[in-house]
Amino acid sequence: MTLYNTYCDGMFIIAKRYLKDTAEAEDAMQEAFIKAFQKLSQYQGEVTFGAWLKRIVINTCLDAIKAKRLELFPLNEETYKLVDSEADEGWGMAEDTNITEVLAAIEELPINYKTAVKLFLLEGYDHQEISEILQISENASRTYLHRGKTRLKEKLKNMRYGTGY
Repeated sequence: MTLYNTYCDGMFIIAKRYLKDTAEAEDAMQEAFIKAFQKLSQYQGEVTFGAWLKRIVINTCLDAIKAKRLELFPLNEETYKLVDSEADEGWGMAEDTNITEVLAAIEELPINYKTAVKLFLLEGYDHQEISEILQISENASRTYLHRGKTRLKEKLKNMRYGTGY
């Protein structure tokens, strides 16, 4: 119970990032805790317990999204682009843009881009970890992130110039 009480609020916030419905986020969080407690013997201590649990929560949320039959847009090998997504030019958004507006813009991205952007920008995963979580190649992770960030920049730029999104 101590573990649950220590981590439940933070894990709910993470679940809520992926599943907008409060009840679905609560269900996913509870399911993730059950999985974690069942697999507690597999916890090796290579990362903090919170990081280990966070990955379980994210994977549970992604499973819930997949269960709703929201499909990731497929990328063919020919469409992969090797991009340096970490080397960003200016975002071109108004200085008074707040985090709520950025998060709202992320939510409007197509599901594959949104998921890659969230995992990279909000959760801090690298492309290898994203590729494992989403079961895609690292090149696909880079492409999804690059395209997602490009669309996000455009949405934020449109906000600045009043063209809306």
